[in-house]
Amino acid sequence: MIFLTSLTSIFGIVFIIGLGYVLRKKNWFHDSFSANISKLITNVALPASIFYSVLKYLKLEELLKLSDRLIYTFASVIIGYVVAILLIKVFKIRNGRRGVFINAVVNANTIFIGMPLNVALFGEASMPYYLMYYITNTVSIWTLGAFFVANDPIYDSENLGKKGFDWRKLLSPPLVGFVIALIFLGFRIPVPEFISSTLNYIGSIVTPLSLMYIGIVLADAGLHSIHFDRDTILALVCRFVLSAAVMMALIMLNAAVSNDFTALDRKTYMIQATAPVFAVLPILVHEAKGDVKYATNVVTTSTILFVIVIPTILSFVK
Repeated sequence: MIFLTSLTSIFGIVFIIGLGYVLRKKNWFHDSFSANISKLITNVALPASIFYSVLKYLKLEELLKLSDRLIYTFASVIIGYVVAILLIKVFKIRNGRRGVFINAVVNANTIFIGMPLNVALFGEASMPYYLMYYITNTVSIWTLGAFFVANDPIYDSENLGKKGFDWRKLLSPPLVGFVIALIFLGFRIPVPEFISSTLNYIGSIVTPLSLMYIGIVLADAGLHSIHFDRDTILALVCRFVLSAAVMMALIMLNAAVSNDFTALDRKTYMIQATAPVFAVLPILVHEAKGDVKYATNVVTTSTILFVIVIPTILSFVK
């Protein structure tokens, strides 16, 4: 049952990636199309999508009521960042891949895979707990996650040390959209329905275009580009094994300290912590002039392997 549910949750994703691949092979898309998609998503569609999603899925009352859960979800993310940075140094992951690797270790596809799978398995009752992880994941992606990608282009070794971090890149359009949405949420500022629906229409193009972009990259690189090199295997092990171990340890810590996690808490956090790498990552990497092929490979392989991983993870959670 769990296997079929997880398979269903990724079918549409794989299909749209395949559609982008086939259409690119048929030369329906101009060579500049992928670059145009990247700019459209990053600067227009993503901010709209994030603003709409925050106001739709988050309720201030639920946020305040369950805010103690954020201690554990943010702890899992912080530990992930520390471990990812250490692994980069130990395994000498090259420039252009570092931001991808860090995001692969820490940040998950909670919206387009994590949420529908959570609801399918546990029902709407699990949504308040899901939202605690959603907040953490969203903040993580559009602050430190986007920062590490933006400051990790493929430089030569001589210029890398001179370039340094560009702190201005931290203020990305998606992050601005998220911050504005939190202001509207916190001050209970009403958004007219016609504006909300317009933002929803614009934001709804993010996932299909991001997935088609992955298909286009795969078409240009060839299917042989889907492979398991050392950096990809390391990222996948961290995404599925390390993230699960960290979250399990935090769940055990909660049991020892306050023991206020419900079964839905535990199962929801384990699913979200091990969800595949978020689909927009190759778009961010393209904008930062990083290793897009590596980002595409990590997103694709983690999405496919998730079908096998999730039943295994849930078998350990009661």
